[in-house]
Amino acid sequence: MLRAEDFFELDEDTAVFFSGCDAVWQALTHIKAHVARLTGGTQTILGEVMPGAYISDRPVYIAAGARIEPGAYVHGPAYIGPGAVVRHGAFVREDVILCAGVIFGHATEAKNALLLPGAHAPHFNYVGDSILGRRVNMGAGTKLSNLGMLSEKDTVTGKRPSIKMIINGQEYDTGLAKLGAILGDDVQTGCNAVLNPGCLVGPRTLIYANLSLRKGYYPPDAVIKLRQQLEVTTRAPEK
Repeated sequence: MLRAEDFFELDEDTAVFFSGCDAVWQALTHIKAHVARLTGGTQTILGEVMPGAYISDRPVYIAAGARIEPGAYVHGPAYIGPGAVVRHGAFVREDVILCAGVIFGHATEAKNALLLPGAHAPHFNYVGDSILGRRVNMGAGTKLSNLGMLSEKDTVTGKRPSIKMIINGQEYDTGLAKLGAILGDDVQTGCNAVLNPGCLVGPRTLIYANLSLRKGYYPPDAVIKLRQQLEVTTRAPEK
């Protein structure tokens, strides 16, 4: 239920990201190493970097067929795969892997994140310490929050508390102070949905717009709805 195979269709290219992981969230601790492996610690630009885009001097690999549009900022280290598009105004921060065919759109920001082939974070999205499965589509304004409100650093150790969650009555300590969301293949979120730190969403599940999703596990093939009660009244006539 909590293995990478329960969330994603894995092949030779993608299974390596989850090698040695018993729980899917453990892959987040290895993203930095995979970025270093994929970039080779150098900068390689084979794709199109359009005028007005900014690429830092950090290790960045931009594969053939990828496109970086004007106004995008690739800070890195980062790997941008074949056919991936980083659109105008996007911010690719440190330790980001955008696999083949990923759309990373306007005003979208990511750090320590893995987007598997065909995932879309097309506009006004935040993807922090998260993994997006194949063909995931995030509605405009969807935010994957990665740091809890009550996560101040310990005055002695300087460390933040790790994110814990209860699944089927059992408590799991992720060991991670920052954990956004794990979205399985074909998950879709509606506009302005906010996923709180530690959301694990099974493949093909739909999350309705404006919903604030609590941390925990959500099964595959579910529809998560926000119920609102609206009241429409008649305006008083102007005097």
